[in-house]
Amino acid sequence: MAQPSILMLYTGGTIGMINDPKTGQLISFDFKHMHDHVPEINRLNVALTTISFEHPIDSSEMDPKTWKKMADIIAENYENYDGFVILHGSDTMAFTASALSFMLQGLRKPVILTGSQLPIGTIRTDGKENLITAIEIAADKDEQGFAIVQEVAVYFEYSLYRGNRCSKISANQFEAFASPNYAELAKAGVNIAYNYNQLFRTNLPDFKYYSQLNTNVGLLKIYPGFPAAGFASLFDTDTIKALVIETFGAGNAPSDQAFRNYIQDYLQQGGIILNVTQCSSGAVQQGKYQTSSFFNEVGVVSGKDLTTEAAITKLMHLVGQNISIDEVIEKLNHSLCGEMG
Repeated sequence: MAQPSILMLYTGGTIGMINDPKTGQLISFDFKHMHDHVPEINRLNVALTTISFEHPIDSSEMDPKTWKKMADIIAENYENYDGFVILHGSDTMAFTASALSFMLQGLRKPVILTGSQLPIGTIRTDGKENLITAIEIAADKDEQGFAIVQEVAVYFEYSLYRGNRCSKISANQFEAFASPNYAELAKAGVNIAYNYNQLFRTNLPDFKYYSQLNTNVGLLKIYPGFPAAGFASLFDTDTIKALVIETFGAGNAPSDQAFRNYIQDYLQQGGIILNVTQCSSGAVQQGKYQTSSFFNEVGVVSGKDLTTEAAITKLMHLVGQNISIDEVIEKLNHSLCGEMG
């Protein structure tokens, strides 16, 4: 079998840092010389090509323009490589993975995001293992020669997660990510054990790149006693075309009349509201309790078990397609690429 070809894109983040021997500060290293820092890569049976952003960016600086830059690179090179690895800061990795899953639909090749909690130049780094295994997963094929993973995924600390199903849960543990509502796609031990029943397979006939995102999407996390009037600007359809509301438990919210008025007026003006739970696991069940029945009455869409990251990026994707509100709502109610149950 021919040697798998992998394109690796370095965008920034902790994984690409080393200590400057003169200053002791962490600096980005040139990924053109990555083999010098991670010689184990030379033992992998892959043809590896690396691209690095001219100016690597911190994870907290990630934005939709940069998502498009990544997606452009993958779309332009889709036919030329067997798989893709993106090195990325961990703080916003789940947002990027979710966004890319909606932008790059019909995938039949893996797009694996990884990073690290410690710089790759430190002795106890988790970066080397994450990097090496992510490349292995991106290169893995079945007996028929097809990619085992055919979706956007996140690999971190021995676990492979669906990209639009995971969230970062820890700032100081190597096990930085979790996917409470969806099983791991794979677990790396002595061998990489794939959970084949959980792997996504597209129904689309061909790869399709959706390059447009609309960033006029808001997020409101409610809390006991929150002043609805203080968030009035979020209910302005001139600036916020769609709104994610993080509610309590199974999708519940206080029955404050001012809050309900804002919601009703916003929806009547053509806005879209998507309801997700603040809980790390479980799903919205609108109407189960009286405190969520109002949402059903006025047309708030249940986000079911969507993560907040997937909810925001799915709305950016759908609103960016310039389709009707009815079409947006119809697609919000169905899974596009395995993002919800």
